Order: sequence, then structure tokens, then C-alpha cells
Amino acid sequence: MATKGFKPDPTIYSYLMLGQAKNSNAEGIFELYEELKEKMGTEDILDGVIYGNLMKGYFLKGMETEAMELYNKVLGEGSNISMSAVAYNYVLEALSKNGKFEEALNLFERIKNEHDPPKKLSVNLGSYNIVVDGYCANKKFSDAIEVFNSMGDKRCSPDTLSYNVLIDQLCNNDKLAEAEELYKGMADKKVSPDEYTFVTLMDACFKENRPDDAAQYFRTMVESKLRPNLGVYNRAVEGLVKVGKVDEAKSFFDLMVPKLRMNDDAYKFIMSALFENGKHDEVMKIVDGMLREDPNDFTDEVEEFVREGLRKVGREDEVTNLKLDIEREKAEAAAKVAEEAERAKASARAAVASLLPSKLLGNKDSEIKDGEEESVEAAIGDDVAEEESLEKATV
Repeated sequence: MATKGFKPDPTIYSYLMLGQAKNSNAEGIFELYEELKEKMGTEDILDGVIYGNLMKGYFLKGMETEAMELYNKVLGEGSNISMSAVAYNYVLEALSKNGKFEEALNLFERIKNEHDPPKKLSVNLGSYNIVVDGYCANKKFSDAIEVFNSMGDKRCSPDTLSYNVLIDQLCNNDKLAEAEELYKGMADKKVSPDEYTFVTLMDACFKENRPDDAAQYFRTMVESKLRPNLGVYNRAVEGLVKVGKVDEAKSFFDLMVPKLRMNDDAYKFIMSALFENGKHDEVMKIVDGMLREDPNDFTDEVEEFVREGLRKVGREDEVTNLKLDIEREKAEAAAKVAEEAERAKASARAAVASLLPSKLLGNKDSEIKDGEEESVEAAIGDDVAEEESLEKATV
């Protein structure tokens, strides 16, 4: 940076140090810290944004004492190091994820009291998320929810990701009722759930043997114009089939066929469920739709699967017959289109032909009329000339 005329930026170095921390590379963190000090020409960097990640380096090396000594130096009484909300968050995270959650809570209370926007911004959404995660990691879910709901006290607003993280934690720890209460509160906070929100709740409902509620979450997700992928669809359908709700599963299949690119396994799964429940006609309706909409979907693998299922009930010829019927319908439709096109051409030719004679006759009439006028004029001219000759003879 210095060779390009830019001063080294502690914020950029903090990002680099964070990357090393995520890779559990303590030495990389220390090297970046030493490099920054050298480039800035000082042993005391007053921008606190780097110290949380430096603490993580010490914790990674098992140097807890050094990490806490650094913490007390940076945030102790009389420190002249400048701390932003982001800088505090790095420290909160270092404490919370390394067995120092009580210290993290004490720091959180302190920075909440310091928070005085717009003059002083000590906490933000990230601060609350770190503490909520810490409570969840310690199985203190009531405290996590309480902190989450208190965000508004400091003019912080949870976003969809914040909701998803807490809802996921609650669902994974058999707290579905609490997760659903959070979900219901999203509308009040004007936060929109996304696919992850609905899928998390759907999976939890299936786990709790609440298939109807799981199905409703899936349906609401689709009605909200969100786009669940094929994997989510498969989980929904499999969950319904597992508890015998084949008709509901089929309704989801019908709902999602226009929205997803189904693969062979997806087709075979719903067909298998229908076969097992004696709904062979429903299978044939699916085959009919495949052949009409996109015959490429009716692969050899799917076709053999269908034929085998029909063969068990003596209906193995139905696929062949259906194919022949569709081909005949297509041929008849093509012939009808060709016939209508030929009829249209003939009609157009007749219309043109009907216009041509009248125009030609109109021209001939004009020619005759013009000829008659010329004959009359010539006759009048002859009469005038004859009268003039008689007058001259008399004189």
C-alpha cells in the first residue's frame, strides 16, 4: 500500500486477520499485526478494530492469559484506543466463542450504556446477534429470546438472517413453539421470511409429527412468491407420503411441476406412492402431461418404471396406447391446421379475383364514354361547318 501512496488501513488488516482466524491460522494473525505496526511506524495502534481478531490469535494458540491481558489493556480504564461498534463486536465474538461468555455479557452491558446515537455508536445488529448466539450455545434460550426482542431499545432492528439464526437454533433444540412465536412476530417488525425460514419450520414440524402444519409452511412459502428448490420439494413430498398423505403430496407435485425442473427420481417417487395406493390412473395422468408438455421428460428410465408398475395390474399396454393416441391427435391437429391454411389461401384468391373484373369493366366503361363524347363533339363540329358553307353560298 505504501508504495502506491496509500497508508496502511487497520480496517483492511482486521478483515485479513479475520480470514486467518476463520482458518485457525494464529501465526497468520500475528504476522499481519506485526506488518501493520511496521508500516504504521508505531507499537501502539489506536484503532481498536484489530484487537478482537488479535485476541482470537492468542486463544487459538492456547494463550488465554495473553488474550485477557490484551483485553484489559484495550478496554481497561484510561485506554486511549478508539472503539467502534465493529471493533467491539470482534472482541465480543472472541470472548463468546472462547469460554468467556460472562465477560462478553459484561462488555455487552457496558457498550449498551455507552451507545448514544448519533454521537456514539457502540452497538449494532451484529452485537445482538453475537450475544444471542452465545446464549443459544449455552442452552439459555429464554435469555436469547429476551435479548433478541430487546433490540429495539437501542434502535436496532433484526433482519431476516437474525430471525433465521435464532429460529434454527430453537428448532434444533426442540423449541418449535418458541420458534413459531418468533416467526409470527416477523410481520410486526416488517421483516419478510425467506425460503430458509419456511424450510426450517417445515422440517421441524415434520420432526414433531405435525405434517399438516409442515405442509402449510411449504404452501405459504410458494404463495409468497418464494422459490423452494427441488431438494426442499422432495423433503415436503417425502414427509407427506411417509405419514400416508399421498393426495396432499400429489397436490404439491401438481403445484411445483410448472416451477421446477423435475428429475427422474422426483417423478418416480410420486409415481411409486400413487402405485402403492392403487392410484394408477393418476400415474397415467402424469405420463399424459409429460408426453404432451415435454416428451423428453419421459425418459427411458421413467417409462420402464411406469410399465413395470402397470404390468403388475395387467395394464402394461396403456403406455403404448397413450403414445399412439397422442401421435394420432398430433397428426390430426397438423392436418387440420394445413387444411385451414389451404382454405384461407383459397378464400384469399377468390377475394382477389372478385375485385379484378369490376376494375377492368370500370376502365372499359370509361373508354366507351370517352369515345361517345368524342363522336358527339365531331358531329357538332360537322353541323357548324355545314351551316357556315350555306351562309357563304347565299351571300
